[in-house]
Formats: sequence, C-alpha cells, structure tokens
Amino acid sequence: MSDTTLVIGNINYSSWSMRAWLALKRTGTDFSLLRLPLDTPEFEERIGEYSPTRKVPVLHHEGLVIWDTLAICEYLAERYPDAELWPSSQRLRTMARSVCAEMHAGFPALRTALPLNARARGRQVELDQETVGDIQRVSAIWHDCREAAGPQTKHGPWLFGEFSAADCFYVPVALRFVTYAIGLVGFASKYAATVATDPLALEWCEMAAAETEIIECEEAGNQ
Repeated sequence: MSDTTLVIGNINYSSWSMRAWLALKRTGTDFSLLRLPLDTPEFEERIGEYSPTRKVPVLHHEGLVIWDTLAICEYLAERYPDAELWPSSQRLRTMARSVCAEMHAGFPALRTALPLNARARGRQVELDQETVGDIQRVSAIWHDCREAAGPQTKHGPWLFGEFSAADCFYVPVALRFVTYAIGLVGFASKYAATVATDPLALEWCEMAAAETEIIECEEAGNQ
C-alpha cells in the first residue's frame, strides 16, 4: 500500500466509505483507494489485514491505522488544518460536531428504508412514520446549520457556507433523497440540489455506476 490508503466497501452502497473519501479528497492529498466488495468471500478473507474491527472504512496513513469515519474526519482535520474540515468559529464547530455525531449514531429508520444506492435514480418506496420523522429531522438539521452560520453562508452553498466535515456526513443522505425522489422544501431542497451537481459527488456516483456487484438487500424501491 501507499503511504496513504483508504480501504472502503462498495462505492455504490457504502455511505460510510463515501464520508471518509469526501473528507480525504478535501485535504488535497494523494491517496490510494482499496475497494473490498461487501458480502463477498474476498472481503472476509482480506479485511482483517487492514481493519481491526473488520469494518470499512479504515485509513492507513504514514504507518498509522485510523478506523471509523468520525475518527478519520477528526484525524484529517488535525493533520491537514488548511483543509478546514471544521468551521473556524467555536460555536459552529460545536454544532458541526454535534450533527455529525447525531448522524453517526442515529436515523435507523432512514438507513433501513432508504439505503444508499448512488447509481440508482427514480426509486420509489413507501415511507413509514419513523422514516418520515427521520427525514424531517435531517431537514431541520440542515436548516438549523444554515441559520446558525448566518453571514458565513455567503462563502458557499454548504451547511455552514464552506464545505465541512458536517457535509461529509450529510452528502450521502442527500444522495439518498435524490435516489428515492424524496420531496423536500426550503433549504433542504436547495442542499440536495447542490449535492446532486457537486463534482465530488458526481465522481463518486460515476465510480458507483462502474461497479458490477449487486447486493439485493440494498436494492430498495421500484422504478
């Protein structure tokens, strides 16, 4: 492996892999990508070489091993301060960390009903009350981040104006909303549109479209 290698799962299905990849791309550093397809004998045979938890993503950087997306983002923010993965304001950093932790630990209904499928469009699913509640909470988070940032939003279309680790955590959610054509209003609608046309998000979706694996349990919804 190179001095910097990010080990991920399927690009199409692994939202946590996408989060770490986005953070690493924002640092501007060169890195290698090692993809181990999920739910395959190859994954089971090889993941132990790279990840102490046998999960992805995991970052190998200059002899260090960093696992878990939140830890990877924190490490990259410390290692590459010029990337400004956290907002410069302490108040906004606190909020950004809080909404990242909320996504990291929560939204089980949304994850189950709307699995990441980066190459799919036009999927239709029935939403139960719990999933609707998760969608509403995500929309509220996006609105509240944007409102809290205030004048900082002039610097860009992201949650706190300029791209931050909070966007790493919520871009895959916005892609879910695009895949399943979830109706959004206000800033949530604008944010999903920003993600749908973002060059890095498009790059990820293009890589996902090139994959051939299909994980049936992740193929939710009808076209």
